Amino acid sequence: MKTIDLNCDLGEGFGAWEMGNDAAMIEFATSVNIACGFHAGDADIMRRTCELAKARGVSIGAHPGYRDLHGFGRRPFPGMKASEIENLVAYQIGALQAIATAAGHKVTHVKAHGALSNVACEDDATAKAIAAGIKAVDPNLIFVVLANSPLVQAGEALNLPMVHEVFADRAYEDDGSLVSRRKPGAVLHDAKRIAERVVRMVQDGAVVSVTGKVIKMRTDTVCIHGDTPGAVDIARGLRQALKDSDIAVAPFKKAS
Repeated sequence: MKTIDLNCDLGEGFGAWEMGNDAAMIEFATSVNIACGFHAGDADIMRRTCELAKARGVSIGAHPGYRDLHGFGRRPFPGMKASEIENLVAYQIGALQAIATAAGHKVTHVKAHGALSNVACEDDATAKAIAAGIKAVDPNLIFVVLANSPLVQAGEALNLPMVHEVFADRAYEDDGSLVSRRKPGAVLHDAKRIAERVVRMVQDGAVVSVTGKVIKMRTDTVCIHGDTPGAVDIARGLRQALKDSDIAVAPFKKAS
């Protein structure tokens, strides 16, 4: 029986502002990536999200991004030095580790957020800096990498444990990169079609691009964005479709 992890980006509110339905989404996820206060999140939200995950037996990871609350971390910051990016990542991991410890939980993985991840998929120096930030904090942390991206090579170079990620609700270009959110159709919303698409991804170890090109990709974990409209329905439908297709859902283990 095939097994897949379902990861979700959570804890992305700030103060009184809520983003997504974390309590509902965590019922369907097997691992979650928690905003660490730079693109979203704050100490109280981080604590609540850690406690939710612990109660559900869900793995937690740091979701570091650019320091960009106004832009939700989806705007690039050109010109940052590699050392600045490394420190940016390490700082956010450390923040979540402290909050997770207070909540009686443990951080197991790291996944770069938004523009930070997108830039790293085009810029080797950024990818290497993210990997260096993770290793500097704890070389045993699992690096969640976009499949077929420069993040893979950056993780390999530093011998970090990795899992390879595909996206349930994002469209792919022919080169295997994600379609920019600035383009129409970049984010998918049809729960039934998304479920069918993910089942094929897991079964075939491949994604289908916007032009119909089949791109082979290692598929260890599938991401559902918690802030996507209809995310709860998408997650519910996906879990049922995986069950109907005899695909087990479980937290990822250390891989390479």
